[in-house]
Amino acid sequence: MKKKKAHKKSKPKQVIGRNSFVDFPDLGVKAVKAKIDTGAYSNTLHCSEIRVRSHKLCFKVMNEKEHCISAFSQKKIKNSFGKIEKRYLIRTKIKIAGRVIKSIISLTDRRDMRYPALIGRRLLKNKFIVDVSLKN
Repeated sequence: MKKKKAHKKSKPKQVIGRNSFVDFPDLGVKAVKAKIDTGAYSNTLHCSEIRVRSHKLCFKVMNEKEHCISAFSQKKIKNSFGKIEKRYLIRTKIKIAGRVIKSIISLTDRRDMRYPALIGRRLLKNKFIVDVSLKN
């Protein structure tokens, strides 16, 4: 007889609003205003001075302290204007609505955008329900 696999008990879905404040604990950044965007697949964070140096990806988050990470990748992503651009991706923790989730984020310059961070459906799936009548 085959044994059934023990299924990981999933947490109930949490209701969140159309925007929220999120933390990036691995990067030491707290209370970043984020747009919850079910139309976007991935997550994005505003960074500046993004460059590869000595096989490490170096960047400044919110124009603060510089971070250098050796584990990164690059991918073509369509931005909000429909233009394809190459972006660097990193895996990091995101704290949203009290839950800490390990996820992939793309790094890009969002200085002209209302929200420095964008949370897409890849992170939201099976964890959150978005109520657009709510904020924060």
